[in-house]
Amino acid sequence: MKMNIEIECTPEEARRAVGLPDLTPIHDRYVAMMMDAIPDGQMKPEMLESMMRGWQPMGEAGMAMWKRMFDTATKSS
Repeated sequence: MKMNIEIECTPEEARRAVGLPDLTPIHDRYVAMMMDAIPDGQMKPEMLESMMRGWQPMGEAGMAMWKRMFDTATKSS
């Protein structure tokens, strides 16, 4: 027997339903720190890498992911 159940809810409602914490204040603080660290919208890749190393919680695997993402972004520009 196969059953499908569809539930319509917002991401906020889903988060609350499964008991996950609201990380909005942390996200907002992270974005604010990132914006404060970028002087006049100009940031060198080296500055960004050192900043991300200090903030990212995922170790070297996370750093590799960020590096790939920024390499891809700069190649398409």
